[in-house]
Amino acid sequence: MTQVLLNALVVGTTYALIALGITIIFSIMKVVNFAHGQLYMIGGFVVYYFNVVFGLPFWFGLLMSFVIVGALGIAMELFLFRPVMLRVKREEVTMLLAMGTAVFLESLALIVFGEKQRGVPPIATGIVELFGARLPTGRVVVIVVAALLIVALMLFIGYTKTGRALRAMAQDRDATALQGVNLKWLSAMGFGLGTGLAGLAGGLLVAIFAVHTGAGTAVSIKAFLMIMIGGAGVLSGAILGGFVLGVLESVGYALLPGSMTFLIIFLIVIGFLIVRPHGIMGKPWG
Repeated sequence: MTQVLLNALVVGTTYALIALGITIIFSIMKVVNFAHGQLYMIGGFVVYYFNVVFGLPFWFGLLMSFVIVGALGIAMELFLFRPVMLRVKREEVTMLLAMGTAVFLESLALIVFGEKQRGVPPIATGIVELFGARLPTGRVVVIVVAALLIVALMLFIGYTKTGRALRAMAQDRDATALQGVNLKWLSAMGFGLGTGLAGLAGGLLVAIFAVHTGAGTAVSIKAFLMIMIGGAGVLSGAILGGFVLGVLESVGYALLPGSMTFLIIFLIVIGFLIVRPHGIMGKPWG
């Protein structure tokens, strides 16, 4: 069980990055980004190409996954979501736009990257023993890096002027605008930050699991499971939801056949939402 929980910690920290990204986008723009998993997938391919194809260090590829996927997110906000949201106020329109973007990105990735799974060489060698369980050093590095990124993000949101502006915008756009905040710039930056976190998560996990062009859909489903568990729009809830899903997944794969694991997880989440529809840390009023 110690081994299972350590594996859950590896997956949970990176899942938390994914959930944080989609929560930031939902909080500031009220957009349900169904393309978040596809952006995660692109982040994994960015690291693969920089590290394996171009022969550059893994950490440079990881940085570029944040920059490139973040820039892609800014472009999505400027040229897709912003024009639509200025003309149409119905939320289902942006949901359909996000779904169409997800299909487009996945199809484009299939054309560009092909069907093969891609991975990178181990980022560290050796084995670390913790509490009687063994964990490859590369996975320990992933845990530490993901945890540091989560702490850095929370400090940025909580203690910087831009972070406080993002929080204010999530609470009341009109009041934030009256304080002289440039909402257009902030929306683009927030969307880019959220998608960049998806790229970082994809770049980190490609060091453990192979990435392929069909990975995005499953990751998007998991991302929505996380925010439903933790509470939509709550950053701390996103982190908690990522760790909860990581534990459920790791325990399930250890004790159940692979095909049964997510069936049981979905049943648990459905039962949980019947009892607490706003999630663990969400509020009934939103």
